[in-house]
Formats: sequence, structure tokens, C-alpha cells
Amino acid sequence: MEIPNLGFGTYQMDDRDECVRAIELAMETGYEHVDTAQMYDNEAFVAAGLDESGIDRDEVFVATKLDTDNLAYDDVKRTAKESAEKLGTDTIDLLYVHWPINTYDPAETLPALDELVEEGVIERVGLSNFRPDQLEDAIEHLDEPLYAHQVEMHPMLPQEELHELAVEHDHQLVAYCPIARGQVADVPEIQAVAEKHDGTPAQVSLAWLMGKENVTAIPKAASPDHIRENFAARDLELDDEDREKIDGIETRERIVDFDEAPWNNA
Repeated sequence: MEIPNLGFGTYQMDDRDECVRAIELAMETGYEHVDTAQMYDNEAFVAAGLDESGIDRDEVFVATKLDTDNLAYDDVKRTAKESAEKLGTDTIDLLYVHWPINTYDPAETLPALDELVEEGVIERVGLSNFRPDQLEDAIEHLDEPLYAHQVEMHPMLPQEELHELAVEHDHQLVAYCPIARGQVADVPEIQAVAEKHDGTPAQVSLAWLMGKENVTAIPKAASPDHIRENFAARDLELDDEDREKIDGIETRERIVDFDEAPWNNA
């Protein structure tokens, strides 16, 4: 199964009942891609939600991420297997390096990921939050093809260089915070496109992302209305004029940022 271009994010869903209910509803709505992480401490909840939904596990693409303290060779191997057990699967569809910080070492971390593919613990290798130069370096270290790179991406942070690299190297660029945690609703250009299509700013932002080559969006939502609203973005078709209007947005806003982030230590 290849990665669908719309997924369901589970960041901060650390309450079991909330997470299980949200996953059940997401599966009922039609999502086929769920994104979690060791850092979220909810992999077992995601598994429970998938089980409760009754969906065939072969019909859902499940991705998780290695914590930044688990990137040494032995820790990668050990904790990936622990994640697979928590997720209730023999093989994880996609495993990311969550951040290239703390214990990340390309000479140790990446060969461990290659071996996990060989052993059948994971199906595909992903990276997350890498600078362009770090991404190129990682691709050189990997024997397995890079399948996906996950980064913050939305109309106020369009990630042009990383998108060009995704197309060049033929991997998926997976957009987290795709509606900028609701901030797209305050952008006049997005408001105008939403009114034109009788949609919402969140749907416009998601449609703009999904319409790009090699891009997947993974909005997080807990309420039934937002879960369904985000999924309905798949039916919103933007025209060239809409895309030009959104591409012309000059505001730049990064939602996820901290001193140790890779882009602050180039």
C-alpha cells in the first residue's frame, strides 16, 4: 500500500479514550493513513482505535517516528520493534527519524534503519524535520530509498526547496501543521478562495497541499466535525487562479520552532 495523500495526525492525543474515538471515527470517515510517534506516547492507543474500528489492517497505512533519544544504532533497532509491538503489527509501514538532533548520527542511525527494512520490521524509511543539506547527506548514507520526509508545511511555510528535493529524489513530502494550527483562517487570500468554493480555509489549505506533486497532508483533529471537514478537502478542486493567489501569500510563519531545531543551527 502506498501512502495516501491525506492522513490523520495524532499529535497530543495522549488520552486513550480520546485517541481511540478519534481513530475509530477517522477510519469510519474514510482515512487510510494514520501518523503517530514514539514521542506522542500513544502508539498503543492508535492500535486500539484501529482494532475497535474493525478496519482490515492491510487497508491502513501506519507511520510512526523514532524519539530523538532513540537514534543510536542499538536503540533504533530495539525501539522500532517495541513500536511495532505497540502498534500491533509485524511490519511498520513507515518509520521516520523524528528530528536529526540529540542522539542522531547518520553513520549509526541510518544503517540501523536499512537493517530494519531487511529484517521486515519496517517497510519504508522516512526522515522528519531535516534541513536540505542534512536530507542530501542522509540519502547518501542510506542503502534503502528514502520514502518520505515529514516537515511543517502550509501556505505560510511552503517549503519550496524541500519540495523541489522531494520531486527530484522522488520521495513524498508529508506536511504536518497543514492548516498552521488554524491560522490559515486569518489569511485574506485563503478566506477569499474558501468563499469562492463554499469551503473552509482549512479545506483550502489542505487542497492546496494535496494538489502539489509528491505531497501528503496529515491534519490532526479530535472533534467529529473537524475530522469530517478535513477529509472533505479531498473533493475541493482549486483552479490556477486559486493557486496563484495562495502562492502569492507573503506572510511567513513557522509554528513549530525551538532553539535546538536544525534550521536554527545551520
